[in-house]
Amino acid sequence: MADIIYLFEGSPYFNITNKCPCNCVFCIREKKDVVGEAKKMWHDVQPTFDDVKAAIDAFDWSEYDHAVFCGYGEPTNELELLLKSAAYMKEHHPNVKLRLNTNGLSDLINAKPTAELICRYMDAVSVSLNETTSEKYDKITRNIFPGKAFDAMLRFTKDCVKYCHDVRMTVVDVISEKEIADAQKICASTGANFMVRRFVPEN
Repeated sequence: MADIIYLFEGSPYFNITNKCPCNCVFCIREKKDVVGEAKKMWHDVQPTFDDVKAAIDAFDWSEYDHAVFCGYGEPTNELELLLKSAAYMKEHHPNVKLRLNTNGLSDLINAKPTAELICRYMDAVSVSLNETTSEKYDKITRNIFPGKAFDAMLRFTKDCVKYCHDVRMTVVDVISEKEIADAQKICASTGANFMVRRFVPEN
């Protein structure tokens, strides 16, 4: 079985699914089979809540005050599992702050508004903005919702800002400085904070 909880740069990460509606040109999973201290990140079968619960119970949380839902897949592709797992963490490890790293396409994936549900359990949400127009976004993310994904991602982010005090949008520094500046303006329109992530090339 693949790692459900693994350490990356000293922090616990949840790898609850490998499903994703995007195939981003810069995605780390296209370059490496594992990251951090994980032994295996590609699930042979989709984990169940019992699998995640067992991983949570087996993990020593005493040294950690935060954890991130972000593995080799989009966590909101398994929304109910994400919510149940986060709720279990809040019940049994209330001092551990939870962050969701997401492509922001949850509403399209699940065919309903989801920000309020997600923000009930998340202390922070990080949305991948990645580009500045719908056309460019579709090209770089190669998502399954062309023409719809970009606007849906922005709406999801705005909704998260309503329900969560710590929301940020990120871009990877594979785009130009002008595009980064344009992305920052787009981010500001949602009310979220802005962060540039460094691209780490394959070794």
